[in-house]
Amino acid sequence: MLLNTNFLKFHRFSLLLVFSCILFYISFAYGLVRTDYIKLIMLYAALFYLFYKLTISNKNAITFLFIISFLLRFIFLFALPNLSQDFYRFIWDGRMILEGINPYLFTPESFISKGVFPVYQAQELYNGMGILNGSHFTNYPPVNQLCFVIAGLFAGKSILGSAIVMRIIIILADLGTFYFGKKILEKLNIPIHNIFWYILNPFVIIELTGNLHFEGVMIFFLVWSLYLLQSRKLKFSAIILALSISVKLIPLIFLPLLFKWFVKPSDHFKSLQKTSKFIRPDENNKAVMSNNYKIQGIAKLMYFYSIVGLTTLVLFLPFYSSEFIINYTKTVALWFQDFEFNASLYYIARAIGYLVTGYNEISIIGKIIPILVVLVVIAIALFRKNKTLPGLITSMLLVLSFYYFTSTTVHPWYIATLLILSVFTRYRFPLIWSFVGILSYLAYTNSDNTENLWIIALEYTIIYSFFIWEVFIKKATKNGSLKIH
Repeated sequence: MLLNTNFLKFHRFSLLLVFSCILFYISFAYGLVRTDYIKLIMLYAALFYLFYKLTISNKNAITFLFIISFLLRFIFLFALPNLSQDFYRFIWDGRMILEGINPYLFTPESFISKGVFPVYQAQELYNGMGILNGSHFTNYPPVNQLCFVIAGLFAGKSILGSAIVMRIIIILADLGTFYFGKKILEKLNIPIHNIFWYILNPFVIIELTGNLHFEGVMIFFLVWSLYLLQSRKLKFSAIILALSISVKLIPLIFLPLLFKWFVKPSDHFKSLQKTSKFIRPDENNKAVMSNNYKIQGIAKLMYFYSIVGLTTLVLFLPFYSSEFIINYTKTVALWFQDFEFNASLYYIARAIGYLVTGYNEISIIGKIIPILVVLVVIAIALFRKNKTLPGLITSMLLVLSFYYFTSTTVHPWYIATLLILSVFTRYRFPLIWSFVGILSYLAYTNSDNTENLWIIALEYTIIYSFFIWEVFIKKATKNGSLKIH
């Protein structure tokens, strides 16, 4: 075992770092309010430094880092989230379903304003989620709703109990992400310790385990699906990807990138080209065989898409109604045409709109953004080499980065998906983003939660500087993995 006498002797410094982490995480989980920005920034900066030192100092001590990663998560087990109030809505939705009420058809406000309390602790949950959340229809897909229902089943009359159940689900998802992420790294011959840039990252521990954001569950299914795709288990990969989409819709953006993964010459055809004396001189025969393989690839792609689509539809089916479609599409549209938070390029476009028209042109800009994103996705799907898993994941990272760069709303926990994708690539700008993203919480230091645009500018200056340096300036290392010393 690693934790023997020799390990204690030669890893005293690491154990000191772990002890410091434990103390800081306890303070973060049980002694912090998000308006105390000085304490928030100092604790987070200290934890990030400790995480960095632990990771680079114990690259070969995988078991040790694994134990520490999950030990630190359990510090949050009995704490209510202190940086986000979304979990109150999660509990509300789960209890609504258990009462036989479709949460997609009613807003919490529609009940509370009429003095109707459909779930236990309804008023307390409504007060906790806030007026903005309570006045909108839920946007959480069905597998996410299942997690809320499980919390309601095991702790239907306790807010803390529900939080504990949801936290255990997220921790288990992180365990699965570690398992399949490690397998992918082994297949790609990338250092296994890379997985700890995600698993041990205080951003992930605080935002997902601590604040109960279910990106962790979505990421688990996404990584599992990628592992199955690499293993050529297409049917199961498609089903698991549909589960990921049914936790958070964001993996939908990756579907077009699979085009070249499927529509490419098979290994069998490549071997024939290299070894067959019959094929070499006959270019027409080679062209015919190549076209046949492309047709087969397109058929496989359509088969994959069909399974993803059908599975997703089946998962949504229990909630289906005409009202559901209207409510859900309106709620999703809010992220493009109403909500604004921690944006970058959008804020520049908004400022230009103010100069030209004197008004906030979010309704116009919000319609242009999806078009730009679709065009970029199509371009990357057609022109980048997505025929290998590293190439595919790199394209996924770039596409999602562009989406967040242009988005009107970028909550800190959104970056978790970028972070896990970066683990399998040579890029580390999401790691920088996971550090400076904490600056977005400074918006909550005032009573009206207004953002300081100078702080936002500082945050994105750091992010864009590192992004441009990595993507356009720095050369790829020999193994396709950026080493951090």
